[in-house]
Amino acid sequence: GLSQTWHDRLLVAHMMTNLLGWVGLTVTGTLVTLWPTMLRTPMDPRAEAMARQALPVLAVSLLIITSGALAGLRPVTVSGLVLYAAGLVWWGRALWAPARRRPPSEFATGSVACALVWLAVGLGTTIVLVARGGVSDRVGLLASIFVVGFAAQLLPGALSYLMPTALGGGPSVVRAGQAVFNTLAGLRLVVINLGLAVCLAPVPSLVRVVVSVLVLVALASFLPLMVKGIITSVRARRALGGGLPPIDPSARVERPASSLTLAQAVAGASALLVAITVGVGLDPVAAGIGAPTSSTTQDASVSPTGETTRVEVSAAGMRFTPDTVTVPLGNRLVIDLVNDDPSTTHDLAIGGQKTPRLAHQEHAEIVIDVVTGPLDGWCTIVGHRQSGMTFQVQTTGGTPAAGADADTGADGGSGEPPAGGTTDGSHAGHGDGPLLTDDPPPVIQPVDPVLAPAPATTTHRITLTAQEVPLEVAPGLWQQRWTFNGQAPGPTLRGKVGDVFEITLVNDGTMGHSIDFHAGALAPDEPMRTIPPGESLVYRFTATRSGIWMYHCSTMPMSSHIAAGMTGAVIIDSPDLPEVDREFLLVQTEVYLDTVATSAEDATEVSADKVGAEQPDLVVFNGIANQYDEHMLEAQVGERVRIWVLDSGPNRPSSFHVVGGQFDTIYQEGRWVLGGPEEEGDPTGGSQVLGLLPAQAGFVELVMPEAGHYPLVSHLMVDAERGAHGFLRVSE
Repeated sequence: GLSQTWHDRLLVAHMMTNLLGWVGLTVTGTLVTLWPTMLRTPMDPRAEAMARQALPVLAVSLLIITSGALAGLRPVTVSGLVLYAAGLVWWGRALWAPARRRPPSEFATGSVACALVWLAVGLGTTIVLVARGGVSDRVGLLASIFVVGFAAQLLPGALSYLMPTALGGGPSVVRAGQAVFNTLAGLRLVVINLGLAVCLAPVPSLVRVVVSVLVLVALASFLPLMVKGIITSVRARRALGGGLPPIDPSARVERPASSLTLAQAVAGASALLVAITVGVGLDPVAAGIGAPTSSTTQDASVSPTGETTRVEVSAAGMRFTPDTVTVPLGNRLVIDLVNDDPSTTHDLAIGGQKTPRLAHQEHAEIVIDVVTGPLDGWCTIVGHRQSGMTFQVQTTGGTPAAGADADTGADGGSGEPPAGGTTDGSHAGHGDGPLLTDDPPPVIQPVDPVLAPAPATTTHRITLTAQEVPLEVAPGLWQQRWTFNGQAPGPTLRGKVGDVFEITLVNDGTMGHSIDFHAGALAPDEPMRTIPPGESLVYRFTATRSGIWMYHCSTMPMSSHIAAGMTGAVIIDSPDLPEVDREFLLVQTEVYLDTVATSAEDATEVSADKVGAEQPDLVVFNGIANQYDEHMLEAQVGERVRIWVLDSGPNRPSSFHVVGGQFDTIYQEGRWVLGGPEEEGDPTGGSQVLGLLPAQAGFVELVMPEAGHYPLVSHLMVDAERGAHGFLRVSE
């Protein structure tokens, strides 16, 4: 999928192209002539010239907006929006003179006028959000303004004039149809526009729900009125032509001077006041009225003070700055979070709310309506909280309300689940029964352990893309894995001593990632640096020494990034490496589950708490526990089999063993331990295990004397029981 950075860029470009391009240019071109026609007044003589002058400005500004958004150049995007607003103001002068001569007095013109006001509000809001980098998390706000305030009023307003006019039949017939469209015009416009303003304000959720229902009813009332207006116009035409049925004489009354009466406006405002009262009555505590008191304490409930505390918080270097703020009880708290870390994304969860993941220099706000007690917050990206990214709200004045505590949020409600645990406080693998069963479901996509020979080329150009995807980690169990190229472990690289490797790392994830190749010797400053989402780097090294080498993400906390799957093997053949009949590769890693997910949709990320406590749920070969119990390695009697093994950890050692087999050759950490091209010592000697610490690797060779099923295990038996297990099936 798209990285968060590109998602945000495309979102802005897409929204602006549709709203300001397709819709905006169409509206500006149409209303120059339609607006004075609806008002029944002459067009401004300068209108055509103003429109011709404004159109190039609007078109060029739209191009600037789209280009700036796609390039991620926020100042360019903002300048394009400001230029568009200037063009809109210049165009709007053509509409001002007709409106001054004859102000809107019907639903049609009133609705279009309100739509244009919301267009200006939406454009101004967009400029502010783009300037602050907060469009992606305020899409709902912009949608409410542009869809409800602008589009949902512009179209009914235009149709209320055009439909009776298009049906024709003479002035009296048109007036009869328009009289229906003008039914309760003032009331509907007040409910829609004032109601939308209430919904956009920081009001309790139930107030917003009740008012939004009232706004929806006012908007939807256009549909039955439209049907009735069409029927009325048709019947009026028939009546004038002598046809049947006759129209009610009341339909022929003259149109009043204005359909937008003060009485209807008062009625609309009263309806909204009733809706607000109902919303407050349904949830008075959220409105700060009648907050509950504890039956076991004398502490007074915290009442809103009406004051706002605003704090700017910077996220960088695994720290929030400041990491503690003091707020008077009852205040409204606004936290403006900015990510000043150029290498990775951050977020903040506090008081039951959470910002989106923010790229470098992006902003987001958390608003806590009433602070009722101390609050604890943290960055929810795996490992960041454990690395010190915590934030505290301390309080002064009065006594915290009963039920408000530092972990649950401003009103005592549930906040984020604890890191490393499920929402009910349990941990995966504890009290949930065994993760691995005797009758597991089939593995959906097993990893092929067969190792391909080194390619003939001497320069290897590979692209590794950091991606965060759900993968199966045991039969029927899933985890959101952090990967190279969508697989964990990542692709295996193979070459010879003297080969050059040119690796392009692309970060297509939602946080910072990096890469470290143990197979190359070079200064780590530049090639191993962490890059944010949407960026890339080139890592070039020459393989000067043979062996099997680990590569991994080196972004902190490194243990979590490796445990999440960001590791793989580089095999550099020595010049004297003998050929064998079969070669396999097993990469041993640990899996730390945050929750037990039985589908890709439910997969969650690695538990940093378990990584730190060294409590793996699974120990696996090539990413999936016990996969080679079902999809066995294959060999034949008498064949020489070489099995390369890399222990990628991050915490557990390995003691690789083939049950029923004996190793006559062992290569470990760049040297022949047993056997080899120039074997020394007792030729009858053998070995039973290949012992490896994390990041160590080697290979074993053996020849199977007879057909059968030979288990492959880590002889740290608890790890074999956790999934470091498989079979080598030997046939005649």
